[in-house]
Amino acid sequence: MAEDKCGVAGCEEAAVRSYAREACEAAGLKPADENARRMHLCKEHNKEYKKATRTDRKLEGLGR
Repeated sequence: MAEDKCGVAGCEEAAVRSYAREACEAAGLKPADENARRMHLCKEHNKEYKKATRTDRKLEGLGR
């Protein structure tokens, strides 16, 4: 199995996690492939995504 690369434009690091492209774009990450359904993120971009979506995730968790 080939190792996935980060799906953010200009990044070539190894991916550790993947999310929906729309969610990543809403968090401010620019995708390398506009047609992809999911974006694979490296460790650094995953941290940025989690930081950008912290309040949304917390509110969603409280609503359950």
